[in-house]
Parts: sequence; structure tokens; C-alpha cells
Amino acid sequence: MQLPGTPSDEIDDVLATGRGDITTLFVSMATRHPEGKDAEYLQWHTLDHRPEQHRLSAVRASMRLVSTPACRAARAAETKPYDAIDHVMTYFFRDPSGMDGFLELARALIGGKRKLPLLPPVERGVYDVRSKSAAPRVKVGADVLPWWPVKGVYLVLERGDAPADSLRTVDGVAGIWSAATLDVEARLASAPAGQTVTYCFLDDDPLATAERLTPALMARWEGSAVEPLLAAPFYPVVPHEWDRYVP
Repeated sequence: MQLPGTPSDEIDDVLATGRGDITTLFVSMATRHPEGKDAEYLQWHTLDHRPEQHRLSAVRASMRLVSTPACRAARAAETKPYDAIDHVMTYFFRDPSGMDGFLELARALIGGKRKLPLLPPVERGVYDVRSKSAAPRVKVGADVLPWWPVKGVYLVLERGDAPADSLRTVDGVAGIWSAATLDVEARLASAPAGQTVTYCFLDDDPLATAERLTPALMARWEGSAVEPLLAAPFYPVVPHEWDRYVP
């Protein structure tokens, strides 16, 4: 479908009304459930835990992603320990200070016995948003991509930093956000300094887009100082179809 009109990022009057206030990402990466109860975990997290986070004014959006066996086979890069990642949960914060309320709410929910054991973690990181861009064909501006209905996300985790906007030209990539690790307390995150995460928001099937992205990623890594840690397609959780996309 060809949507009408001029892309938002090309309309000064639209941008003047607001650019969004997300500056910080909390990214939790985990392995599959040790007993194969991924669908049950996704049900609890999506119906109970994740909605509660939005009572915090600092939490502006959230996104849960899952890697299927086919997604794992389509990865362009994976290194240990990141090759074990099958679940990615992202909260989009107004600023890093929002993490204080985030931890307070977690303690309160635990006090109410509302917490399941977490999936085995691989890494948690707090990231500073550095760049955003949207493909003109989708019309919506880069600022609102976290609320845009994706078919999936291609996640690129790298050591080092280099512009990733060129990936936006690949068919199926509707837009890109990139962020770099912040120096925070160890109780909040374990991601090392100098690490970047890029979200390619997709409007085509993640597996089909992954095939098209692989040559572009290979060229990126050959022509820059960044080192790939994980480059992988993911599906979003489909509410009430908990076993549709599981590891």
C-alpha cells in the first residue's frame, strides 16, 4: 500500500510539534526457558509484568522480541555469549533517572508475589539513543518508530560505533534506531562500555529481510572498525498467541 502525502521527517511544521522524549533504552537479553515453558513465560510477561511498567511516566514504550529456530538459522553473526539469546525485552525511557522507579516497581511487584523467575539472562544494558531515521515510504517520522506496528525487528549488537543509516535502504527496513551503552551501576546492567545496539524496524517478514540484510552487514563490517557480536532477526510477541513464535 502506498500511503499518501509527505513523510513527517520532511515536514518542518510536524517536527515543530514534538520530537518525542525517549533518550534511553533498557535492553534485557535472555536465553530460552530452561524447561521449555517459553509460551507460558511470554503470557505472564505480556499480560501482567509488562503493562505494569507503563504506570511509570518515564516509560514511554516497550517491545518484546523472540527468536525462532528459523530466526537463529538466518543470523548473519553470533558470538559467545550472545549466540544464546532467544528473547529480547526493551523498555524505552524518557531519561536514565527513570530506572529508579523501574527498580522500585519491581520490588513492589515481588512483594505482591507477582513475579515469575526470570529467563536466564545473557546481558542487560542501559543505552543512550544516538541516531534515528525512517524510510520515507512509511511516512511516519523516525521519532515514533517504537509505536509503529512492526512485522519484526532485525537486531544488530556490535562492539564499536559506526553509522548504520545505510541499512535503512534495504527492502523491508522501515527505519532504524541506534544506541550506545551508558555507564551505570552494576545492579542495573552488565553491558560493557563501547557497545552499540541497532534496531531495524521491519515491515516485511524478518526472515526474508534477514536474507537481504546479510550482504549489507558483511560490507559494513568489512569497511568499518565495528565488530559484530550478534546480528539476528526477531519476531514480536503476538498477544494471546503465546506459542506462535517461540524458541
